[in-house]
Amino acid sequence: TSRDPENIINEIRSLVESGVREVTLLGQNVNSYGMKEGLCTFPELLRRINDIDGLLRIRFTTSHPKDLSENLIHAFKDLGKLCHHIHLPIQSGSNWILKRMNRKYTREIYLEKVDKLRNTCPDIAITSDIIVGFPGEKRTDFQETLDLIRTVEFDGLFAFKYSDRPNASAARFADKVTEDEKKQRLQKVLDLQDQFTTRKNKTLKDSIQSVLVEGFSKKQYQINEQNSSLDAQWTGRTSTNKIVNFYNSHDTGSCAENVMGRLVNVRILQTFSHSLWGEANGKEPISFGLRGEKSYVA
Repeated sequence: TSRDPENIINEIRSLVESGVREVTLLGQNVNSYGMKEGLCTFPELLRRINDIDGLLRIRFTTSHPKDLSENLIHAFKDLGKLCHHIHLPIQSGSNWILKRMNRKYTREIYLEKVDKLRNTCPDIAITSDIIVGFPGEKRTDFQETLDLIRTVEFDGLFAFKYSDRPNASAARFADKVTEDEKKQRLQKVLDLQDQFTTRKNKTLKDSIQSVLVEGFSKKQYQINEQNSSLDAQWTGRTSTNKIVNFYNSHDTGSCAENVMGRLVNVRILQTFSHSLWGEANGKEPISFGLRGEKSYVA
């Protein structure tokens, strides 16, 4: 059941008044919001949230490919506060397996929507889910999954081995994939995706990224425990959902409560598989813009 849009808008306004600067709209399939109840569409809801003063960023998860509309795709270009990241689960690159999963789209439809997203919003980051070893997945099906990963070049991927769930229709399939085979396939997916994630992150070296500060980095907590006088180290995320750890040599005395939820420009100095490292841009103390606290799910 979809929540009433006025209820959502009012809650977000209240959160913003308390200092929140980023919200994440959460649903099993946010793209189908309001369809059954005859409420406003999800793109319309995003546009209304985008108009809320004081809010800096909007995220949402998860999107079902079958319901990803043209209007939602264009929202990434039209709405200044909508982060340039979408999690779009594919699950398998094989049409045969997708049909068995009852996903109601094909790999061709999925790839077409990926193309539309990138044509509309060239810097958008696309992440996805993959399940390996679904009952009936032959080696040719698995190769089609690897081929799709190579074609899309995801920014990130969550990959899992299939396991039976009680009362699920797939649990009744007899043509199971062995555990050893599932482990091998999972590792191949992870190794392949790691190449693309690392390569994409490397392209960001020396770039300036706008980062919403979430607080001290994990390393900073270790430094605090050691009573070190090293520069303060912070962590946050880019619009494209990249984790950025950074320092500011001109600002060693700020406490996390004073800077969380603020935007800062960071020059990326090093890149890793799953994070970026940099320095707050400029020679003066950080200018953090609007003050905030932390992100909430609405």
